[in-house]
Amino acid sequence: MNRKYRTLVVLLVAVAVASGASYFVYRAVSNIPVREIEVKSYYVAIATKALPVGTMLVPGDVKLVAWPASSPVAGGYTKVEEVVNRGLIAPVVENEPLTATKLAPIEAGAGLAPTIATGMRAISVKVNEVIGVAGFVVPGTRVDVVVTIGRQEDSISRVIVSNVQVLTAGTKYDQDQAKDGKPVPSSVVTLLVTPPDAERIALAATEGSIMLALRNPLDATTTETKGTRLASLMGAPDPAPVVRVAKGVPKAAIPAPAPPPPPAIYQVETIRAAKRISEVVK
Repeated sequence: MNRKYRTLVVLLVAVAVASGASYFVYRAVSNIPVREIEVKSYYVAIATKALPVGTMLVPGDVKLVAWPASSPVAGGYTKVEEVVNRGLIAPVVENEPLTATKLAPIEAGAGLAPTIATGMRAISVKVNEVIGVAGFVVPGTRVDVVVTIGRQEDSISRVIVSNVQVLTAGTKYDQDQAKDGKPVPSSVVTLLVTPPDAERIALAATEGSIMLALRNPLDATTTETKGTRLASLMGAPDPAPVVRVAKGVPKAAIPAPAPPPPPAIYQVETIRAAKRISEVVK
């Protein structure tokens, strides 16, 4: 047998041996039994679908799933009965664990009322597309409330309440329509405010017109302004304050305005040769 055929035979034998060895290794590995490691777990209540704020949970909205015990859900629930018939105070997504921070207290009901924090109030103001910042005032955004009041002497515009959270936009919840930052046309905006701020907004809505100024949600600085008058807007100085005298109060009892300060007096000292002269300049 010449060298050419001898090399070919050796190569075929090597391939056959390697194939046989690979087959037997594969069979050996396939016959190794699978060892299952048991992971300690417990059951957690999760949402079966995406639910908006104010939803009253029913048994069909909740299910129990196994959860690793090594990573427990803080504030979670292990029974369906603990979460049904309670309202959501925050939106949830599908398969999200239900926690105490997302549920209203027992027997608090559903809707808007459970979402109002203790000591706060919800007040609604009528808006249009302009006042509602072209529809971009949606639930969760923060705004400043600006009032414009027209007077006979002058008109004034000023921020009366700042950094206010918007609870709802429209006559119902529009969470689904507010996805991806899209505008939501609405006629009523509900704001979360303190009782004193609610009084300011109510008075402003009665005495003048209200505008909403959209804020950056990361900007928590309180807006403090002196307001803008029509006179200063047109470049004229602000009008002098009007002094009103109550009935029965004599004019003598009203303190006279302070006199203007005297003009400044400057003294100039001049030296001419050996003479020193002081002159007064007003």
